[in-house]
Order: sequence, then structure tokens, then C-alpha cells
Amino acid sequence: MILPIARYEWTHLKIQDFKSVVEYNSAMFRISSQMKLCGETITEEDMLEKTFSTFHASNVFMQQQYRERGFTEYNQLIYVLLVAEQNNELMLKNHQSQPTESAPFPEVNVISLKVNATASGGNNHKRGRSHR
Repeated sequence: MILPIARYEWTHLKIQDFKSVVEYNSAMFRISSQMKLCGETITEEDMLEKTFSTFHASNVFMQQQYRERGFTEYNQLIYVLLVAEQNNELMLKNHQSQPTESAPFPEVNVISLKVNATASGGNNHKRGRSHR
């Protein structure tokens, strides 16, 4: 009963259907483990090909670049995808905090330097005066 379900899930497994690489990787290992338990072997090549062939159509160029890198182990590809995903999330957060063509944030350090210089200048004058 497990094998037909695992085969169905394997057939319909697509990286594009997952919100994150971690979720996809988890599904990949769950399905491949079930199939191995039932005597069907999923090879590294099978997992690599499944991942490459199920990239979203808008990522065809990226898929070709990853293929050309010649990964021989699935975990190598997943590691690179995880790093790329984290970098993309970081860039997106940075962009959202200050989108392109937006006005730059005021320079807090410059303002605080001016305030500190004025304050210390005032203190120096007070120290230089004699209090009689």
C-alpha cells in the first residue's frame, strides 16, 4: 500500500510546488525513503534529475547553470540551493527596507557627530572659563 502512494508522490514531486528548499528536501527524502523501504532504489542521479526537471519555467536559465556545474550528489545541489535561497531572501529584505529609487535614510552618524561636537565644544568653553 505504501509503494503505490510513494510512486504517485514521486511522479508529482516538483520543486516549484514548495515554498522553500527545506520543504522540498524533506518531501524528497520522505518519498525516497518510502520507496527504498519497499525495495525501489532512488539514486543520486534520480534525485538530481527530478530536482532539475521540476524547476519553475521562469528559472530555466538557473536550472541550466546548475546542470552545468556537474553535481554528482543530491546534497551538494541542495546545499547550493539553500544558500541561494537565503541570499535571495536577504536581498529581498534589504530591497523592502529601502527600495530602489527611494530617498536614502538620513545619515545618523553625521547628525550625531555634529551634536557631539557642539556638546563637547560647549563643555570645553565651560572648562576653560574660571568660575570665580
